[in-house]
Amino acid sequence: MVHSPFNFIFVHASLPKFLSFTDVSAALTLALKISLSSPLHSHSRQSTTMDEEFSLDDPTQLLDSASDFAHHPGSLNDAAVKDFLDRFPLPVIISALQTKPDVPGLENTLVACLERVFKTKYGASLIPQYMTFVQVGLKADSQIVRCLSCKTVSSFLKNFDDKSIYAIKLIIDCDIYPLLLDCLVNGDEQVATAAIDAIKNLAQFPEAMGIIFPSNINEATHLGNVASRCSSLGRVRVLSLIVKLFSISSSIASVIYNSNLLSLLEAEIKNSNDTLVTLSALELLYETVMQLTEVQHGAEFLARTTFQLLHSIISNSSMESILRSRALMISGRLLSKENIYMFVDEPSAKSLISAIDVRLGLLDSQDTDERESALEALGGIGLSIQGAVLLLTSFPPAARHIVHAAFDRQGGGKQLAALHALGNIVGENRPEDGVILNGDAEESLRRLVYEVASESSKLTPSGLLLSVLQQAAEFRLAGYRVITGLVARVWCLMEICSKPEIINIVTDPTAETTKIAMEARYNCCKAIHRSFMSSKLVSDPALSGIAGKLQEAVQRGPYLVRKHTESTPVVMTAERF
Repeated sequence: MVHSPFNFIFVHASLPKFLSFTDVSAALTLALKISLSSPLHSHSRQSTTMDEEFSLDDPTQLLDSASDFAHHPGSLNDAAVKDFLDRFPLPVIISALQTKPDVPGLENTLVACLERVFKTKYGASLIPQYMTFVQVGLKADSQIVRCLSCKTVSSFLKNFDDKSIYAIKLIIDCDIYPLLLDCLVNGDEQVATAAIDAIKNLAQFPEAMGIIFPSNINEATHLGNVASRCSSLGRVRVLSLIVKLFSISSSIASVIYNSNLLSLLEAEIKNSNDTLVTLSALELLYETVMQLTEVQHGAEFLARTTFQLLHSIISNSSMESILRSRALMISGRLLSKENIYMFVDEPSAKSLISAIDVRLGLLDSQDTDERESALEALGGIGLSIQGAVLLLTSFPPAARHIVHAAFDRQGGGKQLAALHALGNIVGENRPEDGVILNGDAEESLRRLVYEVASESSKLTPSGLLLSVLQQAAEFRLAGYRVITGLVARVWCLMEICSKPEIINIVTDPTAETTKIAMEARYNCCKAIHRSFMSSKLVSDPALSGIAGKLQEAVQRGPYLVRKHTESTPVVMTAERF
């Protein structure tokens, strides 16, 4: 029988599972010695002597070469990897990694080197022969070795050409999945992230569904059981895994939904005994809510459960303010998408808006972060047409909080949040055909603006808008957004045309100094010009000057362009040596 390191390692399935790190190291070293003594070894006797020179006794040459390989700029092809492994066989690298942890920089360098090796097609093809190393690496004390092992599993699964039962059998035989779960709940952040990626890649194999979602709910690897016996951080990580698996495909989403695993997320959000866990669960929901709305079962979960949870948190005055603020932000993000209204009935949406409205009423005289979060939430809801309509047509209209705060010059942060929210509601971000709302909503908007104007010292909407454009740069930026959307209404266009000062500001190329503000001013100018040219006001001779000024500003562009000046001669005394 011909001996090689591949022959030796490939019988890993028959090795006892209690092998220690030292046992595997010794086995790899023995495999290397057998390989180097084999008459069929690919290297010459001179090469064998060289291998012995950079063996485990003196890893200097290996360290230097591995460092160069790991930090090689650009991508590495299979030929480069094969050339490197011809000089330094994998058993040598693995043995050095396992037996020389005290050599400064060796572990980090070899881990980086192996990561690049296994990312290539050629390197990934060798992984099945070294799955025992992966198995031991997943249990290592070193976090970077555990991270490498998780990434190696991902490389193996991603580069496995035949999506057959063989890859899954190898995962099962080496007990890889339970080790990945342990890395998920007990590893550091990088290890947990790599473990999630590996499990996501495993989920791409139909045969792996029985591993990840065992039919027996008493299985130790059942995600519900894993979450129940780990720390709060581990539970949040398990929730993160569930949500990421949920977004892979509709078939996996159905399995998760039918397995009632999403109830784990619901339970953590309801957990009032641990504010940090509840906040983490809300953060997770905030980050992944858009993934959930893109899957049918995700939208069903949101409609059935999430709205009720958010309503209860927002309405609970005894809860931590930071939790209510996070719930407010999630509510705004949820109702900002048009497709959510396909799965959520109007009463549910109105109920959530009403909860925000009531909370804002309680915070009416306070300048708090929670108030700003509530205004931003309403602004998020106003991004969608249906959301904006609900804000304006509810009784009383929830949008009144935004309109009143937007023109309160003493409001500070809440005024700025309200201005941006109002810009969303009036359609600054929506397509041209979605700016104007239905009749009831438009009438409510006009009435709110005129009502606030009549109660202020400015008396008119044009006076309110001008006062915003006369404030600091960040308020002007928000004011440009409001006018850009609002000017599509004829009544607002007439108000703006009645104030030459507004026209002067939006057409002045020197009014702003930052790129984003210049572009906002220019977009505002274009919107006024577009509305003006499509209205009956264009035929009014008294407004011809405004038309010309707007046209010139639009043609000039958003940025300050110096007028062309003729070159002029300069007379000066000549310099002499």
